[in-house]
Amino acid sequence: MGGKRKNREEEENNEIVEEEREVSANKKREILPSLIKNKQKRSAVHAKLKHEKKKEKKKKSKAREAAERRALELGEEPPPKPVPRTIENTREADETVCRPDDEELFAGNDADEFSSILKREATPKILITTCRFNSSRGPAFIKELLSVIPNAHYYKRGTYDLKKIVEYASKKEFTSLIVVHTNRREPDSLLIVGLPNGPTAHFKLSKLVLRKDIKNHGNPTTHMPELVLTNFTTRLGHRIGRMIQALFPQDPNFRGRRVVTFHNQRDFIFFRHHRYIFESKESKKEAKGKNTNDGEGETILKGNVTARLQECGPRFTLKLISVQHGTFDTKGGEYEWVHKSEMDTSRRRFFL
Repeated sequence: MGGKRKNREEEENNEIVEEEREVSANKKREILPSLIKNKQKRSAVHAKLKHEKKKEKKKKSKAREAAERRALELGEEPPPKPVPRTIENTREADETVCRPDDEELFAGNDADEFSSILKREATPKILITTCRFNSSRGPAFIKELLSVIPNAHYYKRGTYDLKKIVEYASKKEFTSLIVVHTNRREPDSLLIVGLPNGPTAHFKLSKLVLRKDIKNHGNPTTHMPELVLTNFTTRLGHRIGRMIQALFPQDPNFRGRRVVTFHNQRDFIFFRHHRYIFESKESKKEAKGKNTNDGEGETILKGNVTARLQECGPRFTLKLISVQHGTFDTKGGEYEWVHKSEMDTSRRRFFL
């Protein structure tokens, strides 16, 4: 008899627990903001949930700090800090990542198409043109590209075929050709052709912001810019980085304080163009009573030196679509690498 009573009590307790779970689940379903049709009520519930999450986060951080303090007082090791799980730190290991001791890579650098420019044996000379059907924002974008890339020249496309333009540019000793393609009055892709023997890289262009649309933008000077390339770590990324390097002279003028940045992240290349300045807050106070110039007339910074940036524009994002051997050829060209739609499904594998 006692065993039967215990079984009944356990069953009743289990039923009560299940009912409580169902009630709590129903409550959660009820307070979901997406299920509330009234806008005011929905926003109020959303704000309440957000406040509760913030409260919980603060409570956890306070508990973590208290545990660290307690461990330090007792002379023990503090608990390890939780590392957030991101796409970057869960990236799959890539065999094609360049290593500093890769002799084959350095031997290939000496023999590739860009070695003469990067060794300063030749000066880059860039020809920029458009597609046949140009738009209003296309010339504005090209005008700003001309201010970014030194020794770049713009030629109208007209009705000329691209192969003839490549032949003409090679005869005139241009080292690279950039074609700005537009669609629906908006630049949507870039074609960079290395001359005279290639390679050809096709990029999708997006998120274009011209200089006039950037708040508090600066105007670039004619000084040679510094070039910053980040995260071009794989073999393909290394090749694309060298192609981008070959567009710019390898003797930056640091007095101009211009810097051009190509930042690769998750196979998207973000372009930025800035001017920078180093200044010290203490030097301004001292400048009233003391002369902070040396004998050559240059200012000497004292105290805490900070850097300030002013964006000059334009601002855009590139995504590599294909890399082709040789110059542009749609019919008989051989491709080194082509982006496929299946590549976008894996969010943890990157190619640049």
